[in-house]
Amino acid sequence: MQARMSNPATVLPEALPAVLALLKAARNGGVPQPTLELVHLRASQINGCSYCVVGGAQSARKAGESDERLFAVAAWREAPCFTDAERAALALTEAATRLADREDAVPDAVWDEAAKHYDEKQLASLVLMIGVTNLFNRLNATTRQVAGATW
Repeated sequence: MQARMSNPATVLPEALPAVLALLKAARNGGVPQPTLELVHLRASQINGCSYCVVGGAQSARKAGESDERLFAVAAWREAPCFTDAERAALALTEAATRLADREDAVPDAVWDEAAKHYDEKQLASLVLMIGVTNLFNRLNATTRQVAGATW
């Protein structure tokens, strides 16, 4: 496989620092790093971004995630290894990633469940992580960045 082009965030010099600043902000919102890694991985799975799935799984392992939990992310609803807070974050991830799948893009029930487990700063962190992940997915999938390659 070969990428169609270099990653757009590296082609335009102003882009990468801005994207990385958003990522840094998302990581500083008080949500446990392993949860943010699960969010990144799940959104990347939904979007079919192999670059981010591979990189996300590697990053999650470095953050302490077990293989069992990483293997189960795609079927998290049926897997007993996730906490209620993680389930709420994953449900929010799915809703916010699949905006066009329903009339009410992010139903109140999904938001309210997340709000039971996370305060406003943490919710902001989750929403930013979901948004940045979706941006990464779109950049990488559109330009066919190769999984396992580096920028």
